[in-house]
Amino acid sequence: MTIKTLAARFALVFSCILMTSAPAFARGLQCVPFARDASGIEIRGNAYTWWDQAAGRYARGRTPKVGAVLAFASIAKMRNGHVAMVSEIVNEREVLLTHANWSTRGGIERNVRAVDVSEAGDWSKVRVWYGPMRGLGLTAYPTKGFIYRDGADEPFAESTTIATKSAGGRGISTLVAIED
Repeated sequence: MTIKTLAARFALVFSCILMTSAPAFARGLQCVPFARDASGIEIRGNAYTWWDQAAGRYARGRTPKVGAVLAFASIAKMRNGHVAMVSEIVNEREVLLTHANWSTRGGIERNVRAVDVSEAGDWSKVRVWYGPMRGLGLTAYPTKGFIYRDGADEPFAESTTIATKSAGGRGISTLVAIED
C-alpha cells in the first residue's frame, strides 16, 4: 500500500467520522444557549434559574415584548424549565416564539404560536405550538414571566393593530402592523 493510498483511506475514514459526529452535535442544541444568542440576554444555567438570575440585572414583567425571553417554570415533565424568545406579538393573548429543543430534540423552531391561557390574562400559563401535533400542544405550561433585554422594555403600542395570516395551519404567521 502506498502512502498516497493510505492518506486517501485516512481522509475517507476521517470524513465519515465528521459526518456522523456533526448530526449528533446538532441534535444536542438546547434552549438556553439558543435563547441567550437570539435575545442577547446574558444569563447562563438551567432555564428554570433564569427568572431569579434576571432580578436586578434585567427588567422583568408579565407583558410580552419583542426580543424578551419567556421563562417557563420547572414542572415534572420539564424539570429544567424552558426559555424562548418572543419574535412577534400577534395580540394581547398570543405571541410568536423562536426557541430550540421543544418539538424535536435539538431542533430550532421560529415564529411558532404561544397563547396565554391563564385565567387572569397575565401570561402565567401558556400553550405552545407543538410540531408533532401540527397545532397547539395540549399542556398548559406555567411561566414565571418575561425577561427584557436593553431597549426591549417599551410597552406594546396600544394604537397598533396586528393582522395575521396563517401559513397553512403550521403555526407560522405573517404579521402586518396597521397604525390606527
